Amino acid sequence: MHLAGIRVLDLSQYIPGPYASLLLADLGASVVKVEPPGGDPMRGLGPRDADGISPLWKAMNGGKTILELDLKSPDGTGLLADLLARADVLIESYRPGTLDRLGFGGDRLAALNPRLVHVAISGYGQTGPWRLRAGHDINYMATGGGLWASGTREAPQISHPPTADFAAAQFAAFAACAALVGRAASGKGAHIDASLADTVAGWQGPLLAQHGRTGFDQSRGHGLLNGGAAFYRIYACADGHVTLGAIEPKFWANFCKAVGRPDWIARQGEALPQTALIAELETLFHTRPRSEWEAVLGPADCCFATVLEPGEMVGHPQIANRGTLGRFPAWLDGAPPPERPAAIQATVASVRAGWGL
Repeated sequence: MHLAGIRVLDLSQYIPGPYASLLLADLGASVVKVEPPGGDPMRGLGPRDADGISPLWKAMNGGKTILELDLKSPDGTGLLADLLARADVLIESYRPGTLDRLGFGGDRLAALNPRLVHVAISGYGQTGPWRLRAGHDINYMATGGGLWASGTREAPQISHPPTADFAAAQFAAFAACAALVGRAASGKGAHIDASLADTVAGWQGPLLAQHGRTGFDQSRGHGLLNGGAAFYRIYACADGHVTLGAIEPKFWANFCKAVGRPDWIARQGEALPQTALIAELETLFHTRPRSEWEAVLGPADCCFATVLEPGEMVGHPQIANRGTLGRFPAWLDGAPPPERPAAIQATVASVRAGWGL
């Protein structure tokens, strides 16, 4: 894999940091995840397997070496210093200032390892008036503008899986890879300040480009891509929900012909929100179950898909064919990603030996 030989030290917990290091592990990096005595609190989140560990924790930490370490003890900070001196990438998700209080501020890190790529993931960033404010995904989505235009006309809706968590993790992993490329040329490490709220806010360019313009209402249920268009919506059918994304005129025309309503073709350009046309499509979709709509619209080339439950998604022929479920979400050099191995609970001695200490 392309990151073979890269050593990653992960001090983070829950989703953003661990998912970032999981992606780096998928790409071949050697990841040591340091957890406090008793482990990452995510071990006990949600249902637990027979071994007492949450499957959520296992999903976030496959392929890593797990080491429990008390960073408030001299032995713990001593080993951490040794690991930092050998690491290529450090990932942490402490509140700003915590690493400094542990004795590993920027100057200390630079002295230990000037080639270190330090990825600091936080809710609101290392600077600004909200830098120490507590939060979770729903708060970052709200502050970064991700909820205002998402949901129904009546109210915003929680996204799942936690969008800001996973998006910031992917951005952090991407930035770390970019910093490693830069280091190869400069010989110097980097400090990456990755914020969950910033990640969401960074997506708002298209919305802001249109916001306030005459004739463009992007609020929930009014815009082109958030429920205002009849041709781009989620519809309830007789036994669940389906999606229609027929934005291009050819796809809309294909849909209209497939359902026997060629008279709807000319109505695609009606002003948003297309309340009357939406109501007609809602009535139509209610008349059949998902399987029948798939039989009619699947072959019609009109950007149609049913909303699948988890069990259905796992067995879907396209998902199964790609082989990316629960793995790195891309093929490399023409091959699907390998299965993630389980996390390995390690001892101090084994980690020292593995990193040549």
